[in-house]
Amino acid sequence: MKNKLLMIMVIIISCITLVGTTAFIIITKFTNDDKEKEPSIEKIVESTVEFPEITTQLLSDDYIRISFNIQTDSKKAKEELEKRNFQVKNLIIKELAGMKSEEFTGEKGITNLENKLKKRINELMQDGTVVKVYATSFLPQ
Repeated sequence: MKNKLLMIMVIIISCITLVGTTAFIIITKFTNDDKEKEPSIEKIVESTVEFPEITTQLLSDDYIRISFNIQTDSKKAKEELEKRNFQVKNLIIKELAGMKSEEFTGEKGITNLENKLKKRINELMQDGTVVKVYATSFLPQ
């Protein structure tokens, strides 16, 4: 009887230890991932390409002047993006040419454009990816 009781206690203590260790590992892993996902501003600047102002006609016959900063995931991706400058400008012009001025009302319109450009530029990239597209100036005319 004593051996059975001792065996049950050892099993219960082992289970509690196993559950506690598993919980600790999971919490530690998720906490560390959050810290790694947010790079410092220095790393963001190191991997960001500035695209000067572009003026183009919209589908609604209005004009727009807009410029972007595009953040990549690495220096290598930044170098590739700088080489693909003309292709990115072409994508931006094509995307804008298919839009109407009404689509730019409010924050949502610009955010939608940034997301579309991110997706299209990532289709071009081979040595990395675009993390975020920032519209740095915006002037509808």
